[in-house]
Amino acid sequence: MTTIDETAPVVVRLSIKIDAPLATVWALHTDIPGWPAWNADIEGAAVNGPLRPGSSFTWRTHGLDITSTVQELVPGERIVWGGPAAGITGVHVWTFEQNSDHVTVHTEESWSGDPVEAATEQLGQALHASLADWLAALKTRAELFA
Repeated sequence: MTTIDETAPVVVRLSIKIDAPLATVWALHTDIPGWPAWNADIEGAAVNGPLRPGSSFTWRTHGLDITSTVQELVPGERIVWGGPAAGITGVHVWTFEQNSDHVTVHTEESWSGDPVEAATEQLGQALHASLADWLAALKTRAELFA
């Protein structure tokens, strides 16, 4: 199982409870080209082929063009992606857990690299805010369809 880099200077872990079916939450989250429709922080996104381990996707957020590679994919349960962007190596793990009447989405991400070493606190705060916004947007959109 792929995990984040626990030794990275920036590690953020967040969770949210979403009152929607797992299928809805998973479909929204893995429809990468659809991200800009519900996540205001994402300016564009495209998948290069089927979403599976080893495939890549490109996306633009906060002025950064990012290419991420899917490292692990367990449908309805877990997706892991990562890659370099602007000197930062990121690893992002998402897990989805169906509970009786809701889904818990847990995200954890690590950042390492020279830019992170130079501005650990600032980039840690930026990542925390970005992930909190992402989870809130996912919740809002998924609950619209619930």
